[in-house]
Amino acid sequence: MISRIIVILCMLALSVDCLAQNTDSTSKVKKDTLNFPKRVVAVVTDNFAIIRPLNFEFSNTSPYNFKPEHGNGSLPESRVTKFQQMKVSANFNFIKRKSWLLGATVGYRGTSVEAEIMQPEQPEKTIFKDDFHYLFSGLSFSYFSTLFKKPAFYSSTILLDGSDKHFERVKGMFTATMLLKANQRTRMTVGFVINIDPASQIPAIPTFTYEHKFNNGWIADVVLPRSMYLRKFVFRKNGRFSVGMEMDQTLLYMYNLEGTNQKYEYRQLDINPGVVYEHALGKHFIFTAKSGAKLTNNGRVFRKESSFEDHIYEMKPDPSFYFNVGVSFNPLSLFGKKR
Repeated sequence: MISRIIVILCMLALSVDCLAQNTDSTSKVKKDTLNFPKRVVAVVTDNFAIIRPLNFEFSNTSPYNFKPEHGNGSLPESRVTKFQQMKVSANFNFIKRKSWLLGATVGYRGTSVEAEIMQPEQPEKTIFKDDFHYLFSGLSFSYFSTLFKKPAFYSSTILLDGSDKHFERVKGMFTATMLLKANQRTRMTVGFVINIDPASQIPAIPTFTYEHKFNNGWIADVVLPRSMYLRKFVFRKNGRFSVGMEMDQTLLYMYNLEGTNQKYEYRQLDINPGVVYEHALGKHFIFTAKSGAKLTNNGRVFRKESSFEDHIYEMKPDPSFYFNVGVSFNPLSLFGKKR
């Protein structure tokens, strides 16, 4: 499911804080409605590591137990002893105009898993080891306009994904977002996302973003349904500390599970409460470190032509601990600059 999140983030990012750091009032915004693209890109790449021009991340999850189910029957509790991921993504805009923007994104996520699987009525555990490779690429078109005399942003994306073995799906995404408020202290938007994906869990998602700067230097940064954070710039704005939560999803394709040519998908949604620290490395690079709890309601395996609800295998993991480190290249970073 990470491909869908990538697209959602790309689209949300184009609608979040599109009136960037030098906008002083709502009236000034209205006079400059069609001059968004450069400021959009600046705020997008600052707030969303995954769609910075170049981003690399490594994450590790501590061992955890999980309760598996196959069909309608429960299986003995098993244990994941290793769950590591590496993410690489590149995002670029190759045509920018006053009222529209055309861009593309490509990415890779490698997942390495080791587990001790307990079988019914068998005292010996089975050791499972495998590496999964997920790749995606997308083309996005964004249009900037007005609706009810307020700035509005429309985006559409076509996404292709697959594994190192096969191309798998063509997916689509459409978003519409309207800016409700923008001044020196507060910015707020509302909108929706339509997800065109045969295996989608939620075809339509309402979106809401809210940013407010408090007098003590803290910033409330809410991007629903993705994340909620309290942030504060430190070290003369060369660093930023955040506390809150965000969602992440893992999607991967699986083959030959039952000795047939059947293709399967595995999808997992995580809620990650914790802390984040970002620090500028020179003018254009940003180091990011995250850590906290990893809460997963369930992960499911289903046939590619089926849906998440029509699964053949389900696992319910216990809470675990995670850490994530990464480096991004971002020539339009807001770190170290006045906002």
